[in-house]
Amino acid sequence: MEDFTLMTLLTVFEEIFGRWLFWAMVAVAVIITLGYIYVLVRDRAMSMRKFLLAQLSMPFGGIAAVGFVMMMTNSGFSDIGGPIDWIVLLGVFAAGAVGFAILVYVVQSLMRGKEADI
Repeated sequence: MEDFTLMTLLTVFEEIFGRWLFWAMVAVAVIITLGYIYVLVRDRAMSMRKFLLAQLSMPFGGIAAVGFVMMMTNSGFSDIGGPIDWIVLLGVFAAGAVGFAILVYVVQSLMRGKEADI
């Protein structure tokens, strides 16, 4: 792999997850992002109570993301070879944690509506 381009990265992700699952994950990420933008515009402020609950859910999202990637790549923790593997694993954990927190915030906001913080 001489060139590191966006197409190379997309091809690698399609190879790991499969074409349909990868693009379904991209679509879900776009929908959650649009939902987050909608909730922020609608409420015109962030609810700190919902934000706290979303932050408390972050470890669950990170663990789920790491487990999902390990399952899709047919790997285990014994297959981790060097520092770059740990860095990638931490990146997957962080992305899963942040994504899950955003999802939890959006779901709370859509279900409960706008509520005043005390």
